[in-house]
Amino acid sequence: MPKPAVLWSHAFRPFFLLSGLAAVTAVCAWILILRGVGMPVPNVLQWHGHEMLVGFAMATIAGFLLTAVATWTGRKPVDGAPLVLLAIFWIAGRFAMAFAAGLQSWEVAALDMLFPVWLCLLVGREIFAAENRRNYPIVAITVLLALLNLVYHFGIAGVIPRADRLVLYFFIHTILLLITVIGGRILPNFTANWMRSHGTPRPPVNSAWLDRLTIGMTILLGVTGSLYETSSAVGWLAITTAILHAWRLSQWRGLATFREPLLFVLHFSYFWLPVGYALLGLAIVAGMGTATGALHVLTMGGIGGMILSMITRVPLGHTGRPLHASRLTVVAYISLIVAVLLRVWGPLDSKHYLGLLTYAGVAWCAAFTIFLIVYWPVLTQARVDQPKSS
Repeated sequence: MPKPAVLWSHAFRPFFLLSGLAAVTAVCAWILILRGVGMPVPNVLQWHGHEMLVGFAMATIAGFLLTAVATWTGRKPVDGAPLVLLAIFWIAGRFAMAFAAGLQSWEVAALDMLFPVWLCLLVGREIFAAENRRNYPIVAITVLLALLNLVYHFGIAGVIPRADRLVLYFFIHTILLLITVIGGRILPNFTANWMRSHGTPRPPVNSAWLDRLTIGMTILLGVTGSLYETSSAVGWLAITTAILHAWRLSQWRGLATFREPLLFVLHFSYFWLPVGYALLGLAIVAGMGTATGALHVLTMGGIGGMILSMITRVPLGHTGRPLHASRLTVVAYISLIVAVLLRVWGPLDSKHYLGLLTYAGVAWCAAFTIFLIVYWPVLTQARVDQPKSS
């Protein structure tokens, strides 16, 4: 049984578990809904997108940011009651979204807003209290995510017609921006540390001007791509953004880390960004493939892959365990790749579309079920280098 003091000692512990649970339950529910078996949620497509972003992705963001902020600021990690309250707010939001058919729209919005607002307050408190100016943009991104969630509910309620669909696109691009920013910090750093420990020559390069250009282009594409989905200008912006992300990634020497899956998978997950942006551009400009397929490369591959990479790596370092992926964890990585490929193939094969979506969902659920099985003891037990109380 998990000890409460251990579970609530760092944000990554409860929220990585909640993220894994959301990944499995939301997609299982989605598969059942597609087959006419699931719960009668209103606005089915919007519900699916919202729960994968706010329920799944933001749970990981909460666990990662509140853990990383302690390292960035040198302050004591957020723990105890504030974390318990954040988890309660997250759960309240998931129930409100699942049973929205029996609630007023304002009740759903009020319950679902508790989690992102409290997250903003916690992240902002830590960063502003430490006067950690470098990470003020991180606070801005969490505030933006909360505001987008509010506008989403305005759209569902009809206060701002069709805003819910627009917001989901903005949400996706905002999380991709967060991956772009955080990825530029951790991938070269993790890779350099690993290469030094293995005596590998030619460490990764981190170019400040390329970072700024890539981040700027990611923002520009996010705004224009959300507002003007099928514009040819958006297509060319997507292709340009893909080239910048690929160039940036090539400097981080990911192929040299192939021997360590726990590190290589971070590079591979980031690789989905240039692939997804390129496919999006080609779908718009040349009619090659589908924009839906490209979008799922970015969401399932880029966002989902980076999440699985982080929630399998961060707990090991923070609990005193070796930074090595188990065989089952590698199976989870492969299962997620299969899920992405099946989901991208689905729109290209109308005859087997529903079957391919189902298989993609099963592969996705398998990946995160493996995570829950392997990492439940890691996330609920004390550090392995910490003496056990008698």
